[in-house]
Amino acid sequence: MNEIKKEDIKQEVFDLYDDYAHNRVSRRDFVQKLSAYAVGGLTVASLMSFLMPDYQGSVQVKANNPGIQSGYIHYNSPKGGGEIKALLSMPTETKQKLGGIVVVHENRGLNPYIEDVARRTALAGFITIAPDALTPLGGYPGNDDAGREMQSKRDKNEMLEDFISAYYYLKNHKDCNGNVGVVGFCFGGGIANMMAVRTPDLAAAVTFYGSQPLPEEVPEIKAPLLLHYAELDTRITGGWPAYEAALKANDKEYTAYIYPNVNHGFHNNTTPRYDKNAAELAWKRTIDFFNEKLK
Repeated sequence: MNEIKKEDIKQEVFDLYDDYAHNRVSRRDFVQKLSAYAVGGLTVASLMSFLMPDYQGSVQVKANNPGIQSGYIHYNSPKGGGEIKALLSMPTETKQKLGGIVVVHENRGLNPYIEDVARRTALAGFITIAPDALTPLGGYPGNDDAGREMQSKRDKNEMLEDFISAYYYLKNHKDCNGNVGVVGFCFGGGIANMMAVRTPDLAAAVTFYGSQPLPEEVPEIKAPLLLHYAELDTRITGGWPAYEAALKANDKEYTAYIYPNVNHGFHNNTTPRYDKNAAELAWKRTIDFFNEKLK
């Protein structure tokens, strides 16, 4: 069988995977519905393999990269899950204190992609902390299916507290200059928005296709925002007009981009939803934004 190409896959397949990845359909229903697209030489098994993340071949900054020092720590989240495991990363050589960034994972725990993003961000000149909200349940289990199931058992507000506590851990770290921002993806994008609501001295917030806060929560936002949305992600991007109206009505500082013809998850380079051009542009904008707000 020939190798599957992204351009040969119908948009409905990506939409179906999005439903599965966000627990709106069970694995059994996902496989059953996917069979409708197993035509022309495609099998369900090959489609499944194509859609699932490839962590082995997608790492951009390895853990042993000489430009960074990176390792696991634990910090206390008294209103959340208690002792939380996190990946702490920073440049190997630092002559001055660094801006800090909390990196918030998707709805499946601290998987290899998010650890990679945390290391990329450190290599760009920041001290980063990437918590694992699955710590109270044993930590990221090594595969995303089990991770999603585990994360669905945790209270979202308690997980928000875990990431807010990570913010204060980083803000008080000896190598941090006290300016701390947040970047989050999917579930983490929603957490980044809520950290902007809940954390008055947050220095910057970047969201990748994250759910929006309620309009009545927007007046509490003090941090400047950078918001990345995907045009084909109607589920999340559909909430942007109301959010923008509330931001404008409350005179908040924000910049938003809707990337054309890309899907939810376009920054995640481990799955076929990845769009290299959009991801690299969004990431450059993100690092430029943090350089402006945190240094």
